Amino acid sequence: ILLGLPVAFALLLSSLVLMLHMGLFSADILTQSLINGVDSFPLLAVPFFLVAGEVMAHGGLSTRIVKLASTLVGHRKGGLGYVAIITSVLLAGLSGSAVADAAALVSILYPMMRKSGYPEGPSIGLLAAGGIIAPVIPPSLPLIIIGVAGNISIAKLFLGGIAPGLMMGAALMIVWSLIMRKETVDTVPKATGAEKLAALKEGVWALLLPIIIIGGIRFGIFTPTEAAVVAAVYAIVISSVVYRELTLKGFYEILIGAGRSTAMVMFLVGAAMVAAWLITVAQLPQQLAQLLGPLVEHPRVLMAVIMVIVLMVGMVMDLSPTILILVPLFMPIVKLAGIDPVYFGLMFVINTSIGLITPPVGTVLNVVCGVGHTQMSTAVRGALPFICAYVLLLILFIIFPSLIIAPMKFFAG
Repeated sequence: ILLGLPVAFALLLSSLVLMLHMGLFSADILTQSLINGVDSFPLLAVPFFLVAGEVMAHGGLSTRIVKLASTLVGHRKGGLGYVAIITSVLLAGLSGSAVADAAALVSILYPMMRKSGYPEGPSIGLLAAGGIIAPVIPPSLPLIIIGVAGNISIAKLFLGGIAPGLMMGAALMIVWSLIMRKETVDTVPKATGAEKLAALKEGVWALLLPIIIIGGIRFGIFTPTEAAVVAAVYAIVISSVVYRELTLKGFYEILIGAGRSTAMVMFLVGAAMVAAWLITVAQLPQQLAQLLGPLVEHPRVLMAVIMVIVLMVGMVMDLSPTILILVPLFMPIVKLAGIDPVYFGLMFVINTSIGLITPPVGTVLNVVCGVGHTQMSTAVRGALPFICAYVLLLILFIIFPSLIIAPMKFFAG
């Protein structure tokens, strides 16, 4: 990976070397493991959620969410920042993609914030930090991937992600309010009751989607995989029939883009499953268990150590590869310590999401800088207070696991 080899090929090459070292090399086994890695019903959700997210971004759902949030809190001091945070949470329940959400937020809100006199660094930092709520709140592709990699209930991960995602939004609001105390910026006029009602009527179709998905999963109407199909069909119908902003040409381009993204994700998952199988055969989890053995009787300390390791890896590696490489390694020791797998999965995704806005890799940081035409150094300085808030929240979740587990059990019934 450090040499610039694509992650999937790096995983396959490492697996090949390990097979040769162990005297287990077989082209048939390698190929079969690669195919079996993607032969998974839950992974069918990936292409459908990708289509749904792209349709929402190009079909008018995102802009109406921004308009609704703006009418509610846009008039307050620092109001556009609060609009960004509320929009981040709402968009997270629509697309599940940090990159897509961050790009949409920057393209719509960043010019408005700069025009109103908002400071450049904190503004772009807030939009980047808001974007990474998407992997935590359902529907979320990372939650699907970690569910497959760690053999964790995806339905429980979806329901468990609601509370921590909302807490991340609340943390951003607290930090933003502290930043804006000393700033003087223009505010938009307070929306009238009629304007708020009009914005709600326009945005209600977009708001219904996360309710349909979460409600359907919660009451057993459909599985998370089937929910992805429902989301895609719903988004297509609303964008083309109700909002009438999705054209046939635009839909074709969305399908091509979603197909390419699906191919990359599936190849990466397949390669990671080969590596995961070999990790098990080589008994690496058992060796890790011996190394971390003294911490098994202290689950919180063990979680703290794992989270530090994940945070460091997440700074130099993207979210999905980090999940696919480390989760099979850590999951046996996590179960041995009696840590709730759903809690571990959510903590892992929150942690790796923070890595999306930390240098030197910071995928979301790169995206917001590109879309907003901002220097990386400015974005890093602007995002730093929000990164600190997220890390503090992560520490709270380690000390008090019930902050995640209790709401998850409540939503799961």
